[in-house]
Amino acid sequence: MMRVKYVELTMLISQMQPRPDFVEVLEQLYRERSLTSYTAGQSIPLRASEILIVCRGVIQLFTIQPDGSETLLGLAGPSSPMGLPLTTVDPYWADALTDADILSLSMAEIESSPILMAGLFRRMARRLQQSEAWLALSGKRLVGDRLRHLLMLIADEFGQADERGIRINIRLTHHQLAAAIGTTRVTVTRLLKDFKTEGWLTTHQRFLILTPPVSGFAASRLVS
Repeated sequence: MMRVKYVELTMLISQMQPRPDFVEVLEQLYRERSLTSYTAGQSIPLRASEILIVCRGVIQLFTIQPDGSETLLGLAGPSSPMGLPLTTVDPYWADALTDADILSLSMAEIESSPILMAGLFRRMARRLQQSEAWLALSGKRLVGDRLRHLLMLIADEFGQADERGIRINIRLTHHQLAAAIGTTRVTVTRLLKDFKTEGWLTTHQRFLILTPPVSGFAASRLVS
């Protein structure tokens, strides 16, 4: 029988044994340290030397324009990483859209853990996809098209199917939607009324619901 070198055997055994995934590592970290909780509307401190992982809730990411207007850059949901090391935008800040629990990881801690690095890479890739999809909205000339596709993106990320269509499980104000697509709150209010008249959008208990047939498609397929 051919002998296998010790290093090769070790590699074979390690490949056969189940490895802890990113979620399991985070669960271990949860047991070793406390999460930081924030209430809806509360500002989240960002530091240059740490990555924050959203464990529960939704965080909105902002910048401010020279004219003083705010721009909503994106939404970070459960398992999403965020923080100053992941952006060059300045100024840049984060507010809790809902009640949220946050796990703080230092850059040194991440760099010393291949499992954390691999897990963060997968989730950062998802954030990059979201960012590019949001960026694609700016290329749409009609404000109505930008708002429609923004709602599709949010539904794709935070939606839940029910008998009426796809319900967006977070409440965004008309001002927040306007900040995301570069228009006014009044315009967003008017467009949402138009969408309801078209039968494309309904509301239930203040949640927005995208109705069929549009809700049957993934938002990523519709934004191009």
